[in-house]
Amino acid sequence: MGVTDPAGPVMDRDEVDRALARLGAEHEAIETSLLALQDHAGRRLLEGAELTGTTRERWTTADASITLLWAYFDAYTDALRSAREIRARRRWSSREDLVELTELLRGESVTVAGSATATANAPTLLSAAGRLSERFSLAALVDRMNELYATSLDMVVTADAVWSALPARIDLLAAELQRTRKLAHSVGVRPGEHPAGDDLERITRTLTRLREDVVSDPLTFWVPAQGSSAPGGGRPDTTVYDREARALEEVRREIDAVLTVRQDAEARLIKLRDVLSRADRTLAEARTARGEVLAKIAATEVPVVSGPPTVLQEQLAAAAEYRRQAQWHRLSPLLESLEQKAEDELLRARESLTAVTAPLAVRAELRGRLDAYKAKVARHGLAEDPFLIERYDAARRMLWSAPCDLRVAEEAVLRYQRATAEALGAPRVPQQSGPEDRRGE
Repeated sequence: MGVTDPAGPVMDRDEVDRALARLGAEHEAIETSLLALQDHAGRRLLEGAELTGTTRERWTTADASITLLWAYFDAYTDALRSAREIRARRRWSSREDLVELTELLRGESVTVAGSATATANAPTLLSAAGRLSERFSLAALVDRMNELYATSLDMVVTADAVWSALPARIDLLAAELQRTRKLAHSVGVRPGEHPAGDDLERITRTLTRLREDVVSDPLTFWVPAQGSSAPGGGRPDTTVYDREARALEEVRREIDAVLTVRQDAEARLIKLRDVLSRADRTLAEARTARGEVLAKIAATEVPVVSGPPTVLQEQLAAAAEYRRQAQWHRLSPLLESLEQKAEDELLRARESLTAVTAPLAVRAELRGRLDAYKAKVARHGLAEDPFLIERYDAARRMLWSAPCDLRVAEEAVLRYQRATAEALGAPRVPQQSGPEDRRGE
């Protein structure tokens, strides 16, 4: 190009259009990023938190950077709008328009005026401190915005990551600590009287202070990732939390040792309640299954399911009372007797459930046998045999009807088996006087 100006060779129309398209796409991407940063949960938390230390210093800088970002973006928007207006004057831009567009798109044509506070708090590495206005080319302005955005986002994401990870974990550990303290107090492990009690007090103080520090200065608890340039690259520093969690676990083990003798009786009572509860649930399941069997199986004697024995519950209540009164000499033999009776009751409940559901198991076995022979017939190419189809349908209707007569259904299955064997040329299925009684299985 023969024509030049301070911004370099004058751009032609195609170069201008490509530059405007590229700048428009950059404008849209920058706007999306700025809006996402503005709505970021971490930024909102930083605005409302009472910060201290490193976080307060970096947030002061980041907040000023975000303010400058919007000022730069507004200037970028104005410059892009002006360039588009010049380009829109004529379909074929004149040389004067192209010179003006070249200066606007490539030269330092953008002036950004910032507030004194925002400019003073901006990062000094951007050489903006102390200036009330700056001049940029559009490309330099985009680079400046990218740099400010990266540092601001890194600060916001880092603080949000620490707040998302540590306070909730500290609260969970503090809740576990409170439960442990109550348990320790119940067995006489108290501060000044037992080392574990002193440890619990120290852990309590440390966790309280740790939570306050994490909330007010989260950046102190961040370990940057080595070699990572991505915003928020790193992880929360859980060193203090992990140390106190291990200390609490050690205290719990020590308290468990103290509780072993006293809690032996309680553990046995809990196991007894569990065994009796399982027996009750099994009996309830057996009663429900009995109703299902009576509705689905005909001509079958289903055993009656008895209810849970109340005497065991009464003895269990007596055992709990002995424990509350520390009557260990009475509790020990009663527990031994109850443990045996509870196991026997659970075994009786399981046997009742097995006996009640036996007819359903027989029906399921007959259904499976019928379908297996049907599949065998199909493999040998006899699926369309009318006689076999008739025998199969008769057996299937009996097995899938409600109520189902198991004796009649089993005889129908045997007839289908014999017909299948004859059709395949195999030995006949022997005639049976009647179906085997499987109710006791």
